[in-house]
Amino acid sequence: MNGRGDHSGGVGALALVLHAHMPYVVGFGTWPFGEEWLWEAIASVYLPLFETIDGFPVTLGLTPVLCDQLELVESGDGPERQRLVRFVEETRIGLVGSDRRLLRERGESALAEALASQEEQYRRAASALAAGWRPLARARALRGVEVLASAATHPVLPIVATDAARRFQIATGIASHRRRFGGFGGGIWLPECAWRPGLEDALARCGVRYFCVDRTRAVASGGAEHLEPLALPGGLVAVPIDWELVRLVWDERSGYPTRAPYRDYYRGTEHHFNPWANDGSPYRRGRALAQAESDARDFVARVASRLRDYQRATGRCGVVCCALDAELLGHWWAEGVEWLRSVLRLAPTVGIELVTLGEAASRARREVAGLEEASWGSGKDLSTWDCAAADEIVAAARIAELRLLAAARRAARAGCGDAPALARAARELLALQASDWAFMATKRTAGPYPLERVRAHRREFDAALAALEHCRPVERPTVGNLAPDLAVEHLFAP
Repeated sequence: MNGRGDHSGGVGALALVLHAHMPYVVGFGTWPFGEEWLWEAIASVYLPLFETIDGFPVTLGLTPVLCDQLELVESGDGPERQRLVRFVEETRIGLVGSDRRLLRERGESALAEALASQEEQYRRAASALAAGWRPLARARALRGVEVLASAATHPVLPIVATDAARRFQIATGIASHRRRFGGFGGGIWLPECAWRPGLEDALARCGVRYFCVDRTRAVASGGAEHLEPLALPGGLVAVPIDWELVRLVWDERSGYPTRAPYRDYYRGTEHHFNPWANDGSPYRRGRALAQAESDARDFVARVASRLRDYQRATGRCGVVCCALDAELLGHWWAEGVEWLRSVLRLAPTVGIELVTLGEAASRARREVAGLEEASWGSGKDLSTWDCAAADEIVAAARIAELRLLAAARRAARAGCGDAPALARAARELLALQASDWAFMATKRTAGPYPLERVRAHRREFDAALAALEHCRPVERPTVGNLAPDLAVEHLFAP
């Protein structure tokens, strides 16, 4: 198929976008919502996922805040790397062995055997780590994969109060991306796919050229418009996500991960391992992999059907953009990586061209004056992150943002715009603005953890700002490895 995707032998293109993200958790607690949340993702998601997509035109969004943490485990003798290895070898391999023995003692040998594949997964991760596997180095070495940048700490950009703070978030994230990946091609993941008219200027001024959007609120699911990249004023391109197809994976009641043979993520042993299938029977790996192959064939057939319908209606080749949280594949859906591997193998056999998000954006033919407010959250609006359940979190971030901007401009006039206290306050603001805290609070998925984190960052922010305004030193300007490439110049802009 040629560069425009108009080859008569193909039905159209599929852009698979895998959004990998983790709030800053290293050093902030352990299981289940602290740093062991990240260690689990490295072992069960990122390691097998990176091996699966290598050599394919897949788009991988690695948020800067995730990379801030992955950077910490690059060193073989660093403390974070050592804690990761201990988690895999002791907390997971050791405890899964304990649970298997306990099941055998109870006479539940089928359940004990069902944990064998889960234990093997951790053993493979341990072997890879022992052999020197490093997540960021592996991501940089991926062939054919496009890696997207994002805002520094995954804020919902439309509810950041000021243009200056939005530019600060975006530019800081892109600066880290440039350093880690040797450049920036213009592609960005908008956190939570959150869009509001007016974001165009901040994005364009930071060099952004294209991104994903979710138009399901404005255009009925299944409509042809979801297969058309959109050219916006100012040179930006928005590539719509096709929720008609994303739902096949994502729907928590009827999506592929709910199929009977798959590992039941929600039913666990004493140490949170999963020997049951969704239908309540002992999990059988072979049966689950056969289901993954079947579901991959179904997905590919549906993509091809969507594209053929579009081609018949318009005479052109459309672009299906399927965006998924990367952590779904391998963690919540244990067989998700195998499903993806089959999709990548099968798609070209039925005339589907696999393309990156950048390639999809280059095929924009339709021009629009603008986009409506939207997100990929519940209701396709911003209410998940800006609602009564998240009032304290939203207020803390907005108040801190306005206070920091005022203090930064006073510091610049006083000639101390490079003060360590300003850098510390800026990083605490970035931590407060992460979308994850409001999501957890609204969905009630993490108990008191999000509010505890927000209150702690707010205290540290207050202390850093007080030090700045009274010309006192701070012990350190850093918050772990959070946002090492601060674009502080945007804090001084009028």
